[in-house]
Amino acid sequence: MTKAEIQRLRDLRERRHRQAQGRFVVEGEKVVRELLAGGFPFDEVYATDAFESPVPVRRIAPPEMMRISHFPTPSPVLAVGRIEERSLEPGALNRGLTLALDGIQDPGNVGTLVRIADWFGVDRLVLSPDSADLFSQKAINASMGSFARVSWHIADLAPLLVSATAPILGCDLGGDDARSLKSAADAIVVVGSEGRGLSPAVRSLLQRRITIRRRGRAESLNAAVAAGIVIDRLTQDLP
Repeated sequence: MTKAEIQRLRDLRERRHRQAQGRFVVEGEKVVRELLAGGFPFDEVYATDAFESPVPVRRIAPPEMMRISHFPTPSPVLAVGRIEERSLEPGALNRGLTLALDGIQDPGNVGTLVRIADWFGVDRLVLSPDSADLFSQKAINASMGSFARVSWHIADLAPLLVSATAPILGCDLGGDDARSLKSAADAIVVVGSEGRGLSPAVRSLLQRRITIRRRGRAESLNAAVAAGIVIDRLTQDLP
């Protein structure tokens, strides 16, 4: 591998370089093998002889893998994918279920929310620009490959919600009990930042605030767990 190639791959550790190159890295035998089996269109796949691949890959030596890996302990495989721009059609949020992330800061939570969207068959995931990067290594690993199956979009939430006709529900400690929710084929569920909750602009557009009934003494519930419970209630009677 050339020095320039190694540096290009190392640069992808940072969000600004991922955005500039329009590329991201996936590491780990399980997730890469799952995505390869599903036909995910990687641009490049680098692997040591320790990785048995179902498709042709570029074989590199372990010392080279150590230099390009984003992990302290390198995986035997590293794949490079392309970040594609995705736009939302006007009125898209009015149909089906939307999970909207309002400033979620923890990449692990972002990845878990992507996985939840995949599990429940949510129609689309919308991330505010100030949310953690969906293509960080931590978010990708937490999504367990779901990022490749979920329809995701990055957009300012308030302008989208202003014109939405589907019910807008926000996860909030002071809201109505989630057990009172009825199934809904069309709805928007908004989950806010772990530290500050929903942003004022988004909060002002909610039609209903929803909480999970607390029986213990924990101060709060993880954002991804709360979103999963709310979406479960909304989909309980859907086919």
